[in-house]
Amino acid sequence: MSTLANFLPWQQGLAHHWLAERERFAHAWLLHGLGGIGKRTFALAAAAALLCEQPRESMACGQCQACLWLASGNHPDFRRVRPDALALEEGETSEEGGSQTQKTPSREIRVEQMRALSGWFNTATHRGGWRVAVIYPAQAMNHITANALLKVLEEPPPQTVFLLTTDAPDLLLPTIVSRCRRLPLAVPPADQAVAWLQSQGVKAPEDWLAAAGGAPLRALRMSQSGDSPCPAWLQGFMQGLASGAHRAGVTSWMRTADALEPVETAVWLDALQRLFIDISLAAVSVPPRYFPAHQETLSRIGSQSDPARLSEVVKWLGHQRGIAGHPLSPKLFIHSVLQRCVEACSSTVRIERA
Repeated sequence: MSTLANFLPWQQGLAHHWLAERERFAHAWLLHGLGGIGKRTFALAAAAALLCEQPRESMACGQCQACLWLASGNHPDFRRVRPDALALEEGETSEEGGSQTQKTPSREIRVEQMRALSGWFNTATHRGGWRVAVIYPAQAMNHITANALLKVLEEPPPQTVFLLTTDAPDLLLPTIVSRCRRLPLAVPPADQAVAWLQSQGVKAPEDWLAAAGGAPLRALRMSQSGDSPCPAWLQGFMQGLASGAHRAGVTSWMRTADALEPVETAVWLDALQRLFIDISLAAVSVPPRYFPAHQETLSRIGSQSDPARLSEVVKWLGHQRGIAGHPLSPKLFIHSVLQRCVEACSSTVRIERA
């Protein structure tokens, strides 16, 4: 069952100003910003506001017929297009062109989903108002899907607004970006984000927010799936580096490798990259960004490391995230990454590759 989306506290000022111009709205908007700040929530709340028949200060009233339809997931003038896998994670099936026979739900937005909208475009809006399509995340469109959307944006249907969300506008076709008005969404002020996390029942919200890079929704998800902003395996690896275990042998990082086998590759790679950004900062006497509670340990590691090599491994870890979905051997991949990380924390050590 769907519910009516509301703007998050840090979004309300921008939303009021933006929606006040709805009579001169562009037909397509690209909502972009850091992952985990609530772009999807903003887009869905904006759709509710645009479809509302009795808006209050530009916001959805939550009580009119249109709002009730939207809350129940049955508004005829609303569509959202997202990967099938994401729809399942959200507790629903894909609304457009979904396939019940797929063994593995797609993590891409398929061209069939976009083509399924053509009949919707060719009918009049049900209540004579807006028609809204929310597409998220836009970077999940493959090349064929993106071209199908481009054809629609070149000759947009009347009374139709497209809301696209993305963490990375540079991953979209330039021709799609050029046909959208851009609306950047900023990272919320830390005090506002911390207050919101506290309202969600998150303990030590400052530490979770730091670990999430200032993104409150990401911090909330992390707090719900982990026991600590700095997971136990990462703390163990960090302690091993700080104590000089990389000079004495491989026992410490081998324990880390064993602990990582059940962890999703993208998750532990992201944590390692955040760790090495903090070590890089510590190496030049700058306070850590992600794990401030471990500043002393980070400083010890940074003091014995070469800043240039730390910078290289941060970039290298970013590249590894691009291939994280399909390593040939997950275990060997873990060993390879940890070896590279250990080597980056010493100007002399070289470890035999697995």
